[in-house]
Amino acid sequence: MGFGLWLGIVAGTGINVDFSYLLTPFSAWLVTGLLKFIVNSLKAKKLAFGLIGYGGFPSNHSSIVSSMAALIAFKEGIGHPAFGVALTLAFIVILDAHSLRGQIGKHAVVINQMIKPSSGDPSLRERIGHTASEIMAGVLVGIVVGRYLAF
Repeated sequence: MGFGLWLGIVAGTGINVDFSYLLTPFSAWLVTGLLKFIVNSLKAKKLAFGLIGYGGFPSNHSSIVSSMAALIAFKEGIGHPAFGVALTLAFIVILDAHSLRGQIGKHAVVINQMIKPSSGDPSLRERIGHTASEIMAGVLVGIVVGRYLAF
């Protein structure tokens, strides 16, 4: 069933559809990606299209999950079960961004040193995880986006 057909069925039943739950994570992703592009471009002193991806300031993953947790907190309250689920998911994603992906980046450094540059093999991306400040900036952006779209 297509999205338009689904919307027509829902609208026909009189059910109130709240699109903020769809728009919030997308908006957080868009705002954070734009901020990350600006920060990377200022650091590189050129347009930094090649630096878009995992890692960097602010954390896109942290922003997305925090925006949804914030939206639920503002709309439904922190006592709502959905907030507990969103907060749990946010913790998992944030811990993964900091520790697991940080370790993957360290492994990439060692593997890149082991690969001979003349072998023609592409090097692994070494900047994958996030620092605490990158994560906190992502959380802050997510909360601001969630608050803005909550009303």
